[in-house]
Amino acid sequence: SSSKRNITPLPSSNSMVSAQKSKPEWRYPAQQLESEVHTPSQTQDPCLDWGTAVHQKAPGFLALQHHPHSSWGRAVGFLEPTEKLLRDLAVPLATINGQKPAQISSDLDFQENPTQSDDLSVIKDQSAVEKLLSRAGQSSGGQGGSAGAAAGIRRRAGGCGQQRLRAAGVIRASWRSWNHLARLRNALREARHRHLENFYSRAKHLAANWNRIRTSRRTIIHIPSLGYSQHIREHIPDLAVQQNLQMGRLCDILDANVDVIYICPLALSEELLQYYHKLLGLQAAVRSGNPEDMADLQDRFKILTPEAINSFPEHHMCLATVLKYSPRTLQRLQVLLQGRDAYLVGGVPHLDDLAVADELQVPLLGSEPAVAQLYSTKSGSKRIFASAGVPTPPGEWDIHSREQLLRALSQLILDNLEVQRWLFKVDDERGGDGTAFCDVISHLECYPWIQRERQGHGPEVWSESQARELALVKISQELPGLLAQHVQPVNEKRFPTWEKFLQTFLTQGGVIEAFPFSASLTNLTVDLLIEPTGEVTLLSSGDQLHAEGPLRSSGTTIPQRSVDPEVLKALCLKIGEACKSKGVLGYFSVDFVAFTHPQTREQQVWATDLDLCYSDQLALTQLLMYMTDGNLDCGSSCLQGPLGSKESKSQQVQHQVHTKPPAPSSPRCAVASSQLRHSSLSGISYNLLLHLCKARGVGFDLQEKQGTVFVLYEDQKRHSLGMITIGEDLQGVLLTFARNLFIIHQEISAPNMQGETNFKMAIRDIEAILGVTAENKLRLEEEQPWEADAVKE
Repeated sequence: SSSKRNITPLPSSNSMVSAQKSKPEWRYPAQQLESEVHTPSQTQDPCLDWGTAVHQKAPGFLALQHHPHSSWGRAVGFLEPTEKLLRDLAVPLATINGQKPAQISSDLDFQENPTQSDDLSVIKDQSAVEKLLSRAGQSSGGQGGSAGAAAGIRRRAGGCGQQRLRAAGVIRASWRSWNHLARLRNALREARHRHLENFYSRAKHLAANWNRIRTSRRTIIHIPSLGYSQHIREHIPDLAVQQNLQMGRLCDILDANVDVIYICPLALSEELLQYYHKLLGLQAAVRSGNPEDMADLQDRFKILTPEAINSFPEHHMCLATVLKYSPRTLQRLQVLLQGRDAYLVGGVPHLDDLAVADELQVPLLGSEPAVAQLYSTKSGSKRIFASAGVPTPPGEWDIHSREQLLRALSQLILDNLEVQRWLFKVDDERGGDGTAFCDVISHLECYPWIQRERQGHGPEVWSESQARELALVKISQELPGLLAQHVQPVNEKRFPTWEKFLQTFLTQGGVIEAFPFSASLTNLTVDLLIEPTGEVTLLSSGDQLHAEGPLRSSGTTIPQRSVDPEVLKALCLKIGEACKSKGVLGYFSVDFVAFTHPQTREQQVWATDLDLCYSDQLALTQLLMYMTDGNLDCGSSCLQGPLGSKESKSQQVQHQVHTKPPAPSSPRCAVASSQLRHSSLSGISYNLLLHLCKARGVGFDLQEKQGTVFVLYEDQKRHSLGMITIGEDLQGVLLTFARNLFIIHQEISAPNMQGETNFKMAIRDIEAILGVTAENKLRLEEEQPWEADAVKE
């Protein structure tokens, strides 16, 4: 049967195969021959059939081979076109008369080609095949001879069989693919289970030896990976650059016992590498105040770029995944780590962090990815805050349906009529991109009526009155149209309408949250560490800058000055303990908002967000500590640094003979941002930019331990940078920071090409903080008028 060659039965379908073989009506593939061509019996001796071509062991073929008048080569050559004809006609089991080919071939001249009638004359079922050929030729318009006839046959009679063949092929391929995928899935599941087991095993070992490791010689592998889910990474512009904002992690070498290996998501040029070699080499010069004391610390840190950074350009892979697929870099890491105490510090946790740690056989100072993903969502952070018992904004979380959203928001509005603005935050989004806001009260038509009813009933009666129930109905009826018309997403490019935002909000889930009902408020961020031993430590704190609106952080002033340090510390420790109870480990940050209550005039502090990862602010703080040789006490919100020395070199030589008393310290503060953007930066090299800044007085004074330091990320596009300005008082560093932005803009921008930048917005934010204007305080226009209209925001 031809089915033996063309159809492979599925392993689990034996009964189906036997059932198909037992059906007498199925004859493949020309069913219109059922009355003309009969299936040969087992006693026939065909030497040619459709399914298997020439049967060289068939009796008819052997008879042809031994025929007395047979020219063997000519006979076989004669059979070839006959075989082709039958194949073209798709005849099921047409048979050849074993004597006839020899006779016909002997009558033909050696050079003469056999005609179609010659071919047909050797077939036992000649009349049936001729009828089939005639019928097919008519349907094809008489064109193309046997090939055209065969095409007609295939169109009419072969369709069903071909469909079954194709279906069988698809099923067979699907079966093989399913088996292959199942094996891959099982292997992946086993690998992840092994990675997780080893993660917890090494975490126990790290905890048991932490007190020794933290004070002895060790290597820290920093992987600033943004392991968000795929749909979030796809919407992060310049993902590689965003993963490289934390170059300040290199400053861990401030501890003489620490070596750092920094995994970089970009291929840095020699110019950029030299910049960081020089910057980190300032450590001894900062301590002494003498620029000549610069040292070469290249043996203390390594910057490695995985070879696979350009291998998956369309996959938006996080850095940990790219490293996982970079065997040469992993092999080099293994060599560098041989015989040394080491641990890995990641970014936003991802399963491939565990895979890399397992490959390197080092512990990971961080949370299990599943735990981090659960509690880093907006709803997850609310659960942590509720468990910690800290104040939070009025709100609702785990919203997943339109009805739930309208019901919850209506109740929240009625319970908090003093709240003007309500926020909507998508669970999984980052950096304010998944946030929208609406000033509900100013657009709620029933609000005046509700106010009159509430005042008329009094507080106690109002809570149980039917008027309150009616108010709830009125609010819920108004909300759909009000939200559609007045909600404003923070990222309008991604979410141009409320419906677009709502679709993402309901798909991922989200929270509703009250915006503080105060004209004066401050957002602040605190960085913490849950050590392997379980101790919770405060590492950094800062008041946020908002160059691009009140719902996006663009920088920070370190340390924070807006909340009583003892109050803030108590809140942070409660949150730290709650995180620890949920299995959180390693670095994380908490966002708060502080404001003065309009009625009580007392300060309110709400916990608003939680990020279970190493933050940009912490990386900037590490660089701040490195450049000041200072100490940041978050318990008192005090940054202390050694006093600067203005002594001449000759005076320093005199003091080397005598014992110097300990250098007195003085308060320090800083303004820092990792989010400064200006498109015109791409038109100038970093070396030239630094020289121009130095000529304009923008630089760092090693003796005074204050001034400005830049953080450079990449030198391909060169449209963003980081900057830290350090000084003795907050007003001074804010003014210096704003002046630096103006000078850089002035140096890199042509009069007719100002570029796209957020510099101007950052200056306006600083002006608002200081309560002054550019005209009377910054006086930037005295140097050169600000081309305000030309700067694109």
